Amino acid sequence: MFKKLAPYLELSSATAVAGSSVVVGKLITNGFPVFLSQSLSLAIALAVLFPVAYRLEGGIPRIDKKDLLYIFLQSLTGMFLFRIFMLYGLKYTTAVDSGIITSSTPAVTALLSFLFLRERFGIIKGIGIITTLSGILMINLLGGELPGDKGAGSVFGNILVMLAVTGEALLTIFRKLNSNNVSSVTGTALVTLFSFLMFLPVSIFDAVRLDFSAVTPLQWVSILYYGVVVTALAYILWFNGVSKVPASTAAAYTGFMPVSAVVLSCLILKEPLTLIHFSGILLVILGIIFISVIKSNGRRSASQRNEM
Repeated sequence: MFKKLAPYLELSSATAVAGSSVVVGKLITNGFPVFLSQSLSLAIALAVLFPVAYRLEGGIPRIDKKDLLYIFLQSLTGMFLFRIFMLYGLKYTTAVDSGIITSSTPAVTALLSFLFLRERFGIIKGIGIITTLSGILMINLLGGELPGDKGAGSVFGNILVMLAVTGEALLTIFRKLNSNNVSSVTGTALVTLFSFLMFLPVSIFDAVRLDFSAVTPLQWVSILYYGVVVTALAYILWFNGVSKVPASTAAAYTGFMPVSAVVLSCLILKEPLTLIHFSGILLVILGIIFISVIKSNGRRSASQRNEM
């Protein structure tokens, strides 16, 4: 039973952690350069990932050129560009606007899975995705502006966040294309390495200009958290989970990201959690159950009928 539920627990945990990155990202970008902060967090993640990957693989695994290309594309779209667009977007737009835009991630991933992977939707999966989106939109549209958000987000910031959403969706698609050939830990380590190399040149320039004495302890802790938890742990969980389910099913689990962001905003930033937020969270959970559990039961029932 646990083995069947494991992929769904991994996906929900990964996206819940990803939701925390929005809150942590806000703390980092208040006074720390984006490229330097990400370069440091990725270096920390690499210090964790490479020893673990080396031990689990029993050495350096052989990866063919095609899989390396897919890993590079995962790194480019799902980590490098995603972080740039999201963190710079958070500078120009409000948390409410960002939440509304990120709630489109399941739909964008499902659409891309249809275009690139030719995955078709059944009625149950379609209803589940709609239910999930309804819950997320309820949280963002009816929940009201959160304290600290000043006015509507700029068009420029909204466009950046939408580009981040597209990058996150493409990460899932490219992972599906090589998920059977590269382990989750190795894939995460290589994606992190490629991203670190992409961030490094500009981060050196940022480091020269930055007054490190002005960096607060909270920002250093945020960078550490971003490296160990948001990068290493979350990506391993996501890569491992997405390799076991269809991309369109994994897409629904991205609904936990804005839900997590709302809850953590309440706990960490002391922002109010209303009845609308609770109702939206329940719809998201219902939608995910509708897609995964009911779908699995349907398959089992069909197989039982065939055996009879």
